[in-house]
Amino acid sequence: MRETKKYANIEEELPKLPVVLLNTIQSDVLEIKKIDKTSEKFLKASSKITELQDAYYVVYSKYIDKENHKYEKFIFLGKEGEELFNLSGLEIELYGLLACTNLCHTDEYKALTPQ
Repeated sequence: MRETKKYANIEEELPKLPVVLLNTIQSDVLEIKKIDKTSEKFLKASSKITELQDAYYVVYSKYIDKENHKYEKFIFLGKEGEELFNLSGLEIELYGLLACTNLCHTDEYKALTPQ
Protein backbone atom coordinates (compact mmCIF):
# COMPACT_ATOMS: atom_id res chain seq x y z
CA MET A 1 0.00 0.00 0.00
CA ARG A 2 1.10 3.51 -0.76
CA GLU A 3 1.99 5.95 2.05
CA THR A 4 1.06 9.02 -0.01
CA LYS A 5 -2.57 10.10 0.20
CA LYS A 6 -4.29 10.43 -3.14
CA TYR A 7 -6.99 13.03 -2.45
CA ALA A 8 -6.61 16.23 -0.44
CA ASN A 9 -10.32 16.92 0.12
CA ILE A 10 -11.98 13.49 0.24
CA GLU A 11 -12.86 13.63 3.94
CA GLU A 12 -14.52 17.04 3.54
CA GLU A 13 -16.42 16.07 0.38
CA LEU A 14 -17.45 12.60 1.60
CA PRO A 15 -17.73 12.80 5.41
CA LYS A 16 -19.70 9.53 5.70
CA LEU A 17 -17.25 7.44 3.66
CA PRO A 18 -16.44 4.26 5.63
CA VAL A 19 -12.87 4.25 6.95
CA VAL A 20 -11.90 1.05 5.13
CA LEU A 21 -12.97 2.59 1.79
CA LEU A 22 -11.28 5.88 2.64
CA ASN A 23 -8.00 4.13 3.37
CA THR A 24 -8.05 1.92 0.26
CA ILE A 25 -8.96 4.86 -1.99
CA GLN A 26 -6.30 7.07 -0.40
CA SER A 27 -3.68 4.34 -0.82
CA ASP A 28 -4.63 4.06 -4.52
CA VAL A 29 -5.84 0.45 -4.28
CA LEU A 30 -9.44 1.35 -5.18
CA GLU A 31 -10.73 4.12 -7.43
CA ILE A 32 -13.73 6.40 -6.89
CA LYS A 33 -15.67 8.17 -9.63
CA LYS A 34 -18.79 10.27 -9.75
CA ILE A 35 -21.80 8.87 -11.58
CA ASP A 36 -22.89 10.90 -14.60
CA LYS A 37 -26.63 11.14 -13.94
CA THR A 38 -27.21 12.88 -17.27
CA SER A 39 -25.76 10.11 -19.41
CA GLU A 40 -28.04 7.97 -21.50
CA LYS A 41 -26.43 4.90 -19.95
CA PHE A 42 -27.42 6.08 -16.45
CA LEU A 43 -30.99 6.84 -17.48
CA LYS A 44 -31.37 3.40 -19.02
CA ALA A 45 -29.71 1.57 -16.11
CA SER A 46 -31.63 3.46 -13.41
CA SER A 47 -34.93 2.49 -15.00
CA LYS A 48 -33.99 -1.15 -14.37
CA ILE A 49 -32.05 -0.68 -11.11
CA THR A 50 -34.00 1.99 -9.22
CA GLU A 51 -31.44 2.18 -6.36
CA LEU A 52 -29.11 3.96 -8.78
CA GLN A 53 -31.22 7.12 -8.39
CA ASP A 54 -29.75 7.57 -4.88
CA ALA A 55 -26.14 6.83 -5.86
CA TYR A 56 -23.65 9.62 -6.57
CA TYR A 57 -20.30 7.77 -6.56
CA VAL A 58 -19.00 4.29 -7.32
CA VAL A 59 -15.89 2.58 -5.95
CA TYR A 60 -14.14 -0.08 -8.00
CA SER A 61 -10.76 -1.68 -8.59
CA LYS A 62 -8.67 0.10 -11.17
CA TYR A 63 -6.56 -3.03 -11.57
CA ILE A 64 -9.25 -5.29 -13.03
CA ASP A 65 -9.46 -5.13 -16.80
CA LYS A 66 -12.76 -4.79 -18.66
CA GLU A 67 -12.95 -8.49 -19.57
CA ASN A 68 -12.93 -9.44 -15.89
CA HIS A 69 -15.35 -6.82 -14.54
CA LYS A 70 -18.04 -9.50 -14.36
CA TYR A 71 -16.15 -10.88 -11.34
CA GLU A 72 -15.95 -7.53 -9.57
CA LYS A 73 -18.23 -5.91 -6.99
CA PHE A 74 -18.91 -2.22 -7.46
CA ILE A 75 -19.71 -0.23 -4.30
CA PHE A 76 -22.24 2.56 -4.80
CA LEU A 77 -22.18 5.54 -2.46
CA GLY A 78 -24.57 8.32 -1.56
CA LYS A 79 -23.98 12.06 -1.79
CA GLU A 80 -21.87 12.19 1.41
CA GLY A 81 -20.01 8.94 0.80
CA GLU A 82 -22.32 6.63 2.72
CA GLU A 83 -22.33 3.07 1.41
CA LEU A 84 -25.67 2.30 -0.27
CA PHE A 85 -25.43 -1.00 -2.14
CA ASN A 86 -23.18 -3.26 -4.20
CA LEU A 87 -23.65 -4.56 -7.72
CA SER A 88 -21.53 -7.05 -9.61
CA GLY A 89 -20.11 -6.56 -13.05
CA LEU A 90 -22.69 -9.08 -14.25
CA GLU A 91 -25.45 -6.68 -13.16
CA ILE A 92 -24.05 -3.40 -14.49
CA GLU A 93 -21.27 -2.11 -16.72
CA LEU A 94 -19.55 1.10 -15.60
CA TYR A 95 -18.31 2.22 -19.01
CA GLY A 96 -20.29 5.29 -20.09
CA LEU A 97 -21.68 5.78 -16.59
CA LEU A 98 -18.82 7.65 -14.91
CA ALA A 99 -17.71 11.27 -14.72
CA CYS A 100 -14.82 13.09 -13.08
CA THR A 101 -15.07 13.73 -9.35
CA ASN A 102 -14.70 16.98 -7.45
CA LEU A 103 -11.84 15.44 -5.49
CA CYS A 104 -8.42 17.11 -5.70
CA HIS A 105 -5.22 15.09 -5.90
CA THR A 106 -2.60 15.90 -3.26
CA ASP A 107 0.63 17.51 -4.42
CA GLU A 108 2.55 14.39 -3.29
CA TYR A 109 0.35 12.13 -5.39
CA LYS A 110 0.68 14.37 -8.46
CA ALA A 111 4.47 14.31 -8.06
CA LEU A 112 4.48 10.47 -8.05
CA THR A 113 2.03 10.02 -10.91
CA PRO A 114 3.30 10.09 -14.49
CA GLN A 115 1.64 12.80 -16.55
